[in-house]
Amino acid sequence: MAVIYRSIDYISGMADNEMREPTFLVLTALANGKKHGYALIREAADLSSGRVSLKVGTLYAALDRLGQQGLVAEAGEEVVDGRLRRYYELTDVGAEVLEREVSRLESNAVQARARLRLRPAVMQVVASWA
Repeated sequence: MAVIYRSIDYISGMADNEMREPTFLVLTALANGKKHGYALIREAADLSSGRVSLKVGTLYAALDRLGQQGLVAEAGEEVVDGRLRRYYELTDVGAEVLEREVSRLESNAVQARARLRLRPAVMQVVASWA
């Protein structure tokens, strides 16, 4: 039996724990609709510009964990070329958790950029990289 957390309970518990990048990418990939496993692997690679390469076993272990946490749910199956595709979708709780993580990352980025602006020499170097 899957454990379903009420959104406020889960989000409160997440406040002290940062989300790992693979989890963030899986939830982000599901934000615009249901996908099957291999599509999630491809999209995680695309979203991370190739930095993250999810292995099949890692992905399905993560999907099981996220399902138990109530962040994703199975969204049907179909057979394609004789192979079973299982689809997953983001739950409302999962969307809330993802939104909170996006806000946390944006806040951190704003703080970092503000501090970098205090270092004109560093900004000149960064600007030359662009």
